[in-house]
Amino acid sequence: MTRNRILAGILTAIALGTAACGTATAQHPAAKPAASTPAAPANCALSCPASAAPPASTPPASTPPASTPPAAPAMTVSQQQAVQDAQGYLSDGQGFSRQGLIGQLVYDKFSTADATFAASHAGDNGLEPDWNAQAAQSAQGYVNDGQGFSRQGLIDQLRYDKFTYDQAVFGVNQAGL
Repeated sequence: MTRNRILAGILTAIALGTAACGTATAQHPAAKPAASTPAAPANCALSCPASAAPPASTPPASTPPASTPPAAPAMTVSQQQAVQDAQGYLSDGQGFSRQGLIGQLVYDKFSTADATFAASHAGDNGLEPDWNAQAAQSAQGYVNDGQGFSRQGLIDQLRYDKFTYDQAVFGVNQAGL
Protein backbone atom coordinates (compact mmCIF):
# COMPACT_ATOMS: atom_id res chain seq x y z
CA MET A 1 0.00 0.00 0.00
CA THR A 2 1.09 3.51 -0.60
CA ARG A 3 1.63 5.97 2.17
CA ASN A 4 -1.46 8.03 1.08
CA ARG A 5 -3.70 4.97 1.26
CA ILE A 6 -2.46 4.08 4.72
CA LEU A 7 -2.93 7.65 5.94
CA ALA A 8 -6.40 7.84 4.39
CA GLY A 9 -7.32 4.49 5.96
CA ILE A 10 -6.15 5.62 9.40
CA LEU A 11 -8.01 8.91 9.15
CA THR A 12 -11.16 7.15 7.97
CA ALA A 13 -10.93 4.69 10.87
CA ILE A 14 -10.47 7.56 13.33
CA ALA A 15 -13.38 9.45 11.81
CA LEU A 16 -15.63 6.39 11.98
CA GLY A 17 -14.53 5.37 15.44
CA THR A 18 -14.22 8.62 17.39
CA ALA A 19 -15.73 11.52 15.49
CA ALA A 20 -19.25 10.04 15.45
CA CYS A 21 -19.51 10.74 11.73
CA GLY A 22 -21.28 13.95 10.97
CA THR A 23 -20.54 15.68 14.27
CA ALA A 24 -16.99 16.84 13.64
CA THR A 25 -16.76 20.56 13.13
CA ALA A 26 -13.25 20.92 11.76
CA GLN A 27 -11.59 19.19 8.87
CA HIS A 28 -8.03 18.05 8.93
CA PRO A 29 -6.23 18.97 5.69
CA ALA A 30 -4.92 15.43 5.35
CA ALA A 31 -8.44 14.00 5.68
CA LYS A 32 -9.33 14.81 2.08
CA PRO A 33 -9.22 11.54 0.17
CA ALA A 34 -6.67 11.10 -2.55
CA ALA A 35 -7.93 10.29 -6.01
CA SER A 36 -6.91 6.65 -5.65
CA THR A 37 -8.35 6.26 -2.13
CA PRO A 38 -11.64 4.39 -1.76
CA ALA A 39 -14.47 6.71 -0.71
CA ALA A 40 -15.41 6.85 2.95
CA PRO A 41 -19.06 6.74 4.00
CA ALA A 42 -20.99 9.78 2.77
CA ASN A 43 -22.13 10.78 6.25
CA CYS A 44 -18.63 11.10 7.70
CA ALA A 45 -17.73 14.77 8.16
CA LEU A 46 -13.96 14.19 8.21
CA SER A 47 -13.87 12.50 4.82
CA CYS A 48 -16.17 14.93 3.04
CA PRO A 49 -14.67 17.79 1.06
CA ALA A 50 -14.82 21.21 2.71
CA SER A 51 -17.41 22.40 0.19
CA ALA A 52 -19.90 19.83 1.47
CA ALA A 53 -20.04 21.40 4.93
CA PRO A 54 -22.62 24.19 5.30
CA PRO A 55 -21.22 27.66 5.98
CA ALA A 56 -21.06 28.63 9.64
CA SER A 57 -23.75 31.29 9.20
CA THR A 58 -26.31 28.83 7.82
CA PRO A 59 -28.67 27.64 10.57
CA PRO A 60 -28.93 23.89 11.05
CA ALA A 61 -31.65 22.18 9.05
CA SER A 62 -33.41 21.08 12.24
CA THR A 63 -34.14 24.68 13.33
CA PRO A 64 -37.93 25.12 13.32
CA PRO A 65 -39.38 28.01 11.32
CA ALA A 66 -39.99 31.21 13.25
CA SER A 67 -43.78 30.75 13.08
CA THR A 68 -43.65 27.44 14.93
CA PRO A 69 -44.32 27.98 18.64
CA PRO A 70 -41.65 26.66 20.97
CA ALA A 71 -42.23 23.23 22.41
CA ALA A 72 -43.59 23.08 25.92
CA PRO A 73 -40.88 22.34 28.45
CA ALA A 74 -40.58 18.95 30.10
CA MET A 75 -42.35 19.10 33.45
CA THR A 76 -42.16 17.28 36.72
CA VAL A 77 -45.36 15.76 38.06
CA SER A 78 -45.77 18.56 40.60
CA GLN A 79 -45.28 21.18 37.85
CA GLN A 80 -47.90 19.43 35.71
CA GLN A 81 -50.35 19.51 38.60
CA ALA A 82 -49.65 23.19 39.27
CA VAL A 83 -50.12 24.03 35.57
CA GLN A 84 -53.46 22.17 35.52
CA ASP A 85 -54.63 24.03 38.62
CA ALA A 86 -53.46 27.35 37.15
CA GLN A 87 -55.26 26.68 33.86
CA GLY A 88 -58.44 26.04 35.83
CA TYR A 89 -58.17 29.37 37.59
CA LEU A 90 -57.36 31.22 34.37
CA SER A 91 -60.30 29.71 32.52
CA ASP A 92 -62.95 30.38 35.19
CA GLY A 93 -63.48 33.96 34.01
CA GLN A 94 -62.42 35.80 37.19
CA GLY A 95 -59.19 37.12 35.74
CA PHE A 96 -55.94 36.57 37.61
CA SER A 97 -52.74 38.58 37.56
CA ARG A 98 -49.47 36.68 37.41
CA GLN A 99 -48.68 37.47 41.06
CA GLY A 100 -52.26 36.79 42.11
CA LEU A 101 -52.16 33.38 40.42
CA ILE A 102 -48.83 32.50 42.04
CA GLY A 103 -50.28 33.51 45.41
CA GLN A 104 -53.37 31.37 44.84
CA LEU A 105 -51.30 28.34 43.86
CA VAL A 106 -49.07 28.76 46.92
CA TYR A 107 -52.26 29.00 49.02
CA ASP A 108 -53.28 25.70 47.37
CA LYS A 109 -50.04 24.26 48.85
CA PHE A 110 -47.88 24.22 45.71
CA SER A 111 -44.28 25.25 46.22
CA THR A 112 -43.40 28.79 45.17
CA ALA A 113 -41.15 27.32 42.45
CA ASP A 114 -43.96 25.16 41.02
CA ALA A 115 -46.46 28.01 41.29
CA THR A 116 -44.10 30.37 39.46
CA PHE A 117 -43.44 27.73 36.80
CA ALA A 118 -47.19 27.23 36.36
CA ALA A 119 -47.81 30.96 35.99
CA SER A 120 -45.26 31.00 33.18
CA HIS A 121 -46.63 27.94 31.37
CA ALA A 122 -50.40 27.86 31.96
CA GLY A 123 -51.28 29.56 28.67
CA ASP A 124 -51.99 27.96 25.33
CA ASN A 125 -49.37 25.41 24.22
CA GLY A 126 -47.53 25.76 27.52
CA LEU A 127 -46.74 29.43 26.95
CA GLU A 128 -47.19 32.42 29.23
CA PRO A 129 -50.87 33.35 29.65
CA ASP A 130 -52.22 36.58 28.17
CA TRP A 131 -52.17 38.76 31.27
CA ASN A 132 -53.87 41.66 29.45
CA ALA A 133 -56.83 39.40 28.70
CA GLN A 134 -56.89 38.35 32.35
CA ALA A 135 -56.91 42.03 33.42
CA ALA A 136 -59.81 42.68 31.04
CA GLN A 137 -61.76 39.74 32.50
CA SER A 138 -61.12 40.96 36.03
CA ALA A 139 -62.13 44.53 35.19
CA GLN A 140 -65.31 43.36 33.46
CA GLY A 141 -66.14 41.24 36.49
CA TYR A 142 -65.88 44.25 38.79
CA VAL A 143 -68.05 46.35 36.44
CA ASN A 144 -70.66 43.59 36.22
CA ASP A 145 -70.76 43.24 40.03
CA GLY A 146 -72.29 46.74 40.17
CA GLN A 147 -69.87 48.05 42.78
CA GLY A 148 -69.67 51.46 41.06
CA PHE A 149 -66.01 51.96 40.24
CA SER A 150 -64.57 55.11 38.78
CA ARG A 151 -61.90 54.66 36.11
CA GLN A 152 -59.09 55.42 38.57
CA GLY A 153 -60.76 53.38 41.29
CA LEU A 154 -60.88 50.31 39.03
CA ILE A 155 -57.26 50.83 37.97
CA ASP A 156 -56.35 50.98 41.66
CA GLN A 157 -58.35 47.82 42.37
CA LEU A 158 -56.59 45.94 39.57
CA ARG A 159 -53.23 47.18 40.85
CA TYR A 160 -54.25 45.91 44.30
CA ASP A 161 -54.98 42.56 42.59
CA LYS A 162 -51.32 42.68 41.47
CA PHE A 163 -51.78 43.52 37.80
CA THR A 164 -49.11 45.80 36.38
CA TYR A 165 -50.14 49.38 35.71
CA ASP A 166 -50.24 48.78 31.94
CA GLN A 167 -52.33 45.61 32.38
CA ALA A 168 -54.73 47.47 34.68
CA VAL A 169 -55.17 50.32 32.20
CA PHE A 170 -55.71 47.82 29.40
CA GLY A 171 -58.35 46.00 31.46
CA VAL A 172 -60.19 49.19 32.39
CA ASN A 173 -60.15 50.34 28.76
CA GLN A 174 -61.62 47.00 27.67
CA ALA A 175 -64.34 47.34 30.32
CA GLY A 176 -65.33 50.69 28.83
CA LEU A 177 -64.19 53.04 31.58
